[in-house]
Amino acid sequence: MAKEIELKLKEGDLAPAFSAATNSGGNVSLADFKGRHVILYFYPRDDTPGCTKEACAFRDHFAEFRKKGAVVLGVSVDPVKAHDKFVAKYKLPFTLLADEDKKIVQAYGVWAQKSFMGRKYMGTNRITFLIGPDGRIKKIWPKVKPDQHAEEVLAVL
Repeated sequence: MAKEIELKLKEGDLAPAFSAATNSGGNVSLADFKGRHVILYFYPRDDTPGCTKEACAFRDHFAEFRKKGAVVLGVSVDPVKAHDKFVAKYKLPFTLLADEDKKIVQAYGVWAQKSFMGRKYMGTNRITFLIGPDGRIKKIWPKVKPDQHAEEVLAVL
């Protein structure tokens, strides 16, 4: 049984500000999207089975997110180079943030001890935050099923 994830942030909290390098060499900050809904989804690693399913689901529903005026941002601790390959391979139309210094994963409380086959290690939990136009967290999904998640988020927008 997976242990309950202790969330650092609650719905209604002000979303922590961030700035990070992106795929394609840009840089974005949360402030860039003031007045819009931001879907900030954290995932463990580029081009792994669950992360690919989740990214492709967001890709497949991207037009619907855009119609609703929402911004989709994926965050992992992978470097920009890995993001560029991931985006190219799966034709992802949204921005991926390279949080190599782990400032964003720590600010949002998604960097935690995990275990796989008895081995304990630090990693990113798959958690999504919906940030409202006012900069407050509207909804948190602490348990994400990668292939159905984009639809869950759309239903709330």
